[in-house]
Amino acid sequence: MEITGLIPHIEALIFASDKPLPVLEITDLLNNAFGFMDDKIALDQVEAAIEGIVEKYNSEFYPFEVVQSGGGWQFLTKGEYHKTVAQLNGDKFMKRLSAAALETLAIIAYKQPVTKGEIEAIRGVSADYAVQRLLEKELIIITGRNEKLPGHPLVYATSKSFMDYFGINSSDDLPKIKEVLSEYMVEPTPMQPQNEIDKSIDVSDEMPDAEAGVGDLEIEWETLEEENNRELANRLPNDSTENLENAIEGKPLAVSETGELIESNEDNAKDGLDSQGDDQNTDNTETD
Repeated sequence: MEITGLIPHIEALIFASDKPLPVLEITDLLNNAFGFMDDKIALDQVEAAIEGIVEKYNSEFYPFEVVQSGGGWQFLTKGEYHKTVAQLNGDKFMKRLSAAALETLAIIAYKQPVTKGEIEAIRGVSADYAVQRLLEKELIIITGRNEKLPGHPLVYATSKSFMDYFGINSSDDLPKIKEVLSEYMVEPTPMQPQNEIDKSIDVSDEMPDAEAGVGDLEIEWETLEEENNRELANRLPNDSTENLENAIEGKPLAVSETGELIESNEDNAKDGLDSQGDDQNTDNTETD
């Protein structure tokens, strides 16, 4: 049969199935339907027909598409129509797993097959209720018993419903733990070995000699003091030798509002006392 003739039959099978259909199962169903034919339908013919179906429903004209999920092929509504479809089954879509159930489901997904005791050892608390809820939702299944452990505890693994719900085909499609944690890891800053630091920094070349530094500071201080004295002498009148000596000795200098240098308060006080003494001597002479 031509591939174009197989496409509508494959579409009908995928649409009518209540679970994802693997390619092998589709091939067997087609051969059973066309048992009167001498030539059997080959697997590669079915795969080629499915590729054509996928390409057909990827068009913007269709609100749904054919997706391989949960280990088989199925029709799914496209993501942009989620809010519209959610109005029909709002309660179903709003149901969420608790934090404990999500932790338990993650442990089972990455550690499967795993016993309840191993789950509790990782979480540190009882996992009875979480495991029971996951079994009710058909996200996990019991695959058998661990014959090597005492009591032969039950062994749990994820179900096909789990793969269908998360859009994967096997546990190998789960994201790697390193890839998930790499987004939250901070790369350490590489440290330079101590011997390389000692080689790159030579203390003798960077720091000057202490005694030489003290000598240089003394010379610079003397030079600065001489320059300040010369600058002060240039600002004073030529006949103010006494004021210059007072300035050098650190005595206070008085400056008028016009910027002219006047005598200090101490000299004014001395002159006032001398003038009072002369006035008293003059009065005594006149009395005599």
